[in-house]
Parts: sequence; C-alpha cells; structure tokens
Amino acid sequence: MIQDPKRYTITAALPYTNGPIHIGHLAGVYVPADIYSRYLRLQGKDVAFICGSDEHGVAISMKAKKEGITPQEVIDKYDGIIRKSFADFGISFNNYSRTSAKIHHDTASEFFRTLYDKGDFIEEVTEQLYDAKANQFLADRFVVGTCPKCGNDGAYGDQCENCGSTLNATDLINPKSTITGETPVLKSTKHWFLPLDRYDAFLREWILEGHKNDWKTNVYGQVKSWIDAGLEPRAVTRDLDWGIDVPVEGAEGKKLYVWFDAPIGYISSTKEWAAREGKDWEPYWKDQDTKLVHFIGKDNIVFHCIIFPAMLKAEGSYILPDNVPANEFLNLEGNKLSTSKNWAVWLHEYLEEFPDKQDVLRYALTSNAPETKDNDFTWKDFQARNNNELVAVFGNFVNRVVVLTNKYYDGVIPTPNEFTEVDEQTLAELKAYPAVISSSVERYRFREALGELMNVARLGNKYLADEEPWKVMKDNPERVKTQMYVALQIAAALSVLAEPFLPFTAAKLSKILNLGDLKEHFEGFSKFLKEKDRDAKDIIIDKTLGWNDISENPDLLPAGHKIGEAELLFAKIEDEEIQKQIDKLEATKTANIAENKQAEPQKDLIQFEDFAKMDIRIGTILEAEKMPKANKLLVLKVDTGIDVRTIVSGIAESFSPEEIIGKRVSVLANLAPRALRGVESQGMILMTTNAEGKLVFVNPDADAPNGATVN
Repeated sequence: MIQDPKRYTITAALPYTNGPIHIGHLAGVYVPADIYSRYLRLQGKDVAFICGSDEHGVAISMKAKKEGITPQEVIDKYDGIIRKSFADFGISFNNYSRTSAKIHHDTASEFFRTLYDKGDFIEEVTEQLYDAKANQFLADRFVVGTCPKCGNDGAYGDQCENCGSTLNATDLINPKSTITGETPVLKSTKHWFLPLDRYDAFLREWILEGHKNDWKTNVYGQVKSWIDAGLEPRAVTRDLDWGIDVPVEGAEGKKLYVWFDAPIGYISSTKEWAAREGKDWEPYWKDQDTKLVHFIGKDNIVFHCIIFPAMLKAEGSYILPDNVPANEFLNLEGNKLSTSKNWAVWLHEYLEEFPDKQDVLRYALTSNAPETKDNDFTWKDFQARNNNELVAVFGNFVNRVVVLTNKYYDGVIPTPNEFTEVDEQTLAELKAYPAVISSSVERYRFREALGELMNVARLGNKYLADEEPWKVMKDNPERVKTQMYVALQIAAALSVLAEPFLPFTAAKLSKILNLGDLKEHFEGFSKFLKEKDRDAKDIIIDKTLGWNDISENPDLLPAGHKIGEAELLFAKIEDEEIQKQIDKLEATKTANIAENKQAEPQKDLIQFEDFAKMDIRIGTILEAEKMPKANKLLVLKVDTGIDVRTIVSGIAESFSPEEIIGKRVSVLANLAPRALRGVESQGMILMTTNAEGKLVFVNPDADAPNGATVN
C-alpha cells in the first residue's frame, strides 16, 4: 500500500458498447470511482480518472448480427448514448476514450509486440470449434451448450452464468453455434497464449502475501481461489472479424482477444488525455510514487488482479495496482439485472424521467451499495431515501438555515457573540467530520462515508431543534446571531463534504451560499480546485473552500458575507412517479414471460371420434361461492343451456366469487360427475393461462347463446 503518493491513476471498467449504462454498472463501478476521484481532487491531489468505451470482442459482433448492422454502427450508437449519459450524470472522468481509436490500436499492438519480441508468449496450434455452415471459427460467446459442471443447458463457451464456472468452448456438452444452430466441428488453428502459470510465484507474493490485509475479502478470496486451483496459459488471440489485428507475421485473420486489449485501453486513454493537456503520461503508469486503483465489478476481478498484472509484469516497465476495490452485484426488485431481458433501470431513461435528480440516484445507489454482498434496488426504497433522508434531513436543514438568515438579517451572515459550550461542542464536532469521512473513503467504504455526511446534516438539524432560534429571537436576538452563525458554518461545510457524493447538490448549495464571492477572503487558496471537469460539463470543480478548510479554517462563512435566497435542494417524490416505474418493470416481466413461454408438447394423436365424444357448451355463471374449508375451490351454478348445474372449480386463488358472476364460459358438459368434498360436480370449466401465468377463462368471442356447442 503506497503511503502519500504523488499522483493517482483511477480507472473505471470500460463499459461494453453493446448496450446503454444501467444502475448495476453505476453502483458497482462508476459512482464509487467518481466519489473517490472527486474526494481526492478536493484534497488537492493530482488525479487522472480514466475510462472509455470497450468496442471490440464477440459481444459487439453478436449485437451487430442481431440488429442487422455493422459492428462500427453498433459501437458508434452506444458510445454516443453512454458518453452523454455519463456527462449528464456528472461522472467526472478526466478522459473518456474508446478502444476503436487509433491511439488505442497503436498502444495495444505495441504492447503485444513487446511481449512477443521478449518471447513471453507460447505459440500453439489447437483444435477449436468451427461452424462449417457459417465458414468461421466460433469465439466463446458464439457457442452454447450444456455446462459439464452443473448441467445448465444455456452455458456459453467461456462461462456458465448459472454456476459461475469458467469454461472453454470445447468443454461444453452438445455445443451449438449461435450463428446457424449447427453442431460445430473441431478444426486446427494457431494462437498465442500468455503462460499465466509462469507468474504463479509472483502473484502469490504480490497478492496473497502483500495484499492480505488491505484488499477486500471478496477480491482476495476470488484471487486466492484461482491461484490455488492452478494457473494455466490463456489465449491472447482469437479468430474473429472484429478487433485489433495481431501485429505479427502468420496471424492474418486473427485479432487480439478482447480481455487482452481492453485493459490496455486504460493506458491509451491516459495517453490521449496527457497529449491533450500537455502532460507526460508515463508517470501515471510507470512511477512508483503513483497509486493505481481499478474500480470494477466482481465479474472482472480475475482480469484485473491476475491477468492484467501478469501482462504488466511481463512488459516490465509498468506499476501494479495498489488496490482493486471490486463491488458485488446489484439486483433489481428481487431479480438479477439482465440487459438481454431488459430487466434494468437504464441511466439515459432515468435522466429523462427524473430530470435534475441525478444526486437522488447517486444517493440511493451509494447508501445501498453492494460493497460486501449483493444488494437489491427497489423503487420504494429509492423513494424512501429521497423523501425521508435527502428531503427531510439534508434539504430541511439547509432550507431552515437559509430562510431564517434571510428573514432575520436580509441574508447577511451575522457577527457571532460569545459562544456557549453547546456552540463550541457543535463546531468541534463539525471540524472532526472531514477526517471521519476521509477514513471511510480511503478504505473504499463509500456507503459508510455517505452515512457520516448525513450525520453532518443531522448535527445541524439537532442544533437548530435544541437551540430553537425562532423562539429565542423574541427575548434574546443577540443570542440568535451566534446560533445562526454556527448553523451557517455547518451549511458551508456540507457544500464541500457533499461534493464527492452529491455534486449537483453541492454546486447548488455553493451558489445559494454565494461561496464564489469569497475568493478574496481565501486569497491564494486551492489553485488545484480551479480545473474544470472536461466531460461532466455541468459539474465545475471551482470551489472556494477545500476539504481541509472545514477543520482548519475558523470562518467558512465570515460575518458580513451575503447569501442568496432559499431554493429547495430536493423535492419529494410522489407515489404516482414510483408506481409508474414499477408498472414499467411489470410490463417488462410480462413481455419476457410471453417471449420465453414455450407451449406444452402436443399430446398423442386421437381420432375424430374421440373428440366428437366431448360435449362442450357455452354457458353463463349464475352463482358462485367459496367451498367451506377449501382454499382452492369455488362452487358454481352454471346455465349450460341444457340445464342449470353445479360445477366445482379449483379457481378460488385466482378469482373471487363476486367477479365471475355473469361470466360467459365454455363447459365440458358430459364429463362424468365427481364428488368433491361432498358436493357433486357435473362438468368442467375450460381454462388456460396468459403470458403472466394467470388463469383466464376460455370463452366465446361471438355472442353465442347458452347451450351452443363447440365443435
């Protein structure tokens, strides 16, 4: 663990450009990475926060084939959506690049060539699955079959998503090509492999010994499991038609495997940023005084903790990550997020449907972050956190302070009188919070850090509730000057401490408090805070106050400074807005059921005479009541046109008696009578299930009379 680094290189996992960004990506990677980067900038640190679109690999080719467009059209479409979503959401990347850029192709090719020239690869001819009909080798995701470990019929050629096992395509039982549906054959092909087994001793010393105490247990545990299971050579090239050409002779038609090229995207994106800013990129990747931190989800742990470090070690001139604080997964309303099933909250749609509420989502995702275990996002919890915490605690405190200051002093900060013990204790507690929050952030406990931020707002609310300046004003207005001065210091502190977590709110609060007018008061302070966030254009890191000022500066808002009028920082979210989102997900669930529902296999053939034996009549339900002591049964009186008869039907869990009286139905009239709980049932009501799996009546479309036969 590096102590007091000169600079920080922060990377966030490159999102695949085969779809938009959803809340799982945000909670797992981008919000925590942004919190950390913003916090470091407020500390005055030299930060390069790097990301970019991952635009190669099988997922892109599969998306292009599915949509009937070219891979280039796919990546251009989704890179645009992703890039805009991140900017509008305020993710403060120093650079957001793309792996289709020339600088990346050049960097990845040079990296491969360096390892190739050093003899670090194994060149091997192996047998791979080949689709003769499509006339191409099948990359991992173009093959599905039965997992040899758990029996899942839908396992891919690289991983079984049911049991989580890592596979080779040739391991699958009964493999099928996803392109043509054909059974592939084995065919010889030449590839280059990175011999991970050579790095076993290095990885054991660097991670299992060196990071035993400072890496998250979920990360350390997964890495240890992989190393203990025995590392094997891993292919770095693939037979594909989309990606970076393998830059050696004899590799025509082959591309760099995406897992090899994608992490190099961090380096090429840093180069792009440095060239634009007139900086030298190399210290951010090659200086031992640089702290490199990778923010990823748990599905990328192996790539960032074993494979990429082995690549960096093989190259020889790069630093290794100081930490890889991977998060677990975020579920949605009790089910796993799924892009293919549209079971997600998409960021670009959220920004349209909840305008100016970026920070509400940031707050909900951070306070429920899957830092140590999978967590669940629900719209009801999202609403409760906004209404009960952001509105009722943070927003309420700031609003009261600003309203009272304008009411009593026309918005001018009063000169305090003598401080009481309560005042001094409150200010002392306020000064302690930056260190408390810092401790949590620097240990990557962002959920804990956010809780401490809210405790600052609670400190302010408690102070106002206990001191009651609105009552004291009648008899002791001089005392109120001190009370309001203290409360205003807490509000000013919140504008700084909230910035990493709630940047839009912090900017709005800074504007309300007119902190920009205080530059002369803090003359010469914080040159580093005057840089702008390039991509998150609406979020400007141009603060008068810095993180450490809260502990060190006696006057955050000096007497005589004039603040602005009150504005609500947060608005209550109503039930109707939340129900709209829940209904949207329910519609998705219904569509998925309908799409995936498979009809039952056809029964054995019968003769016409067998069908002709059935007497199916149109009828009307006249009466209905529950069968005593039976949860599933209703006793019905049905007019069949022939007679009025009793039919016992097992539909009580789906329908109440009241809602089916008068319902037109189809009745199997000549079914032999059967006694059910002492009641003789003289027929059967015909039912089926809809796309949601709910029972529905099979009834006539036309206005057929009771007694009409179905034939």
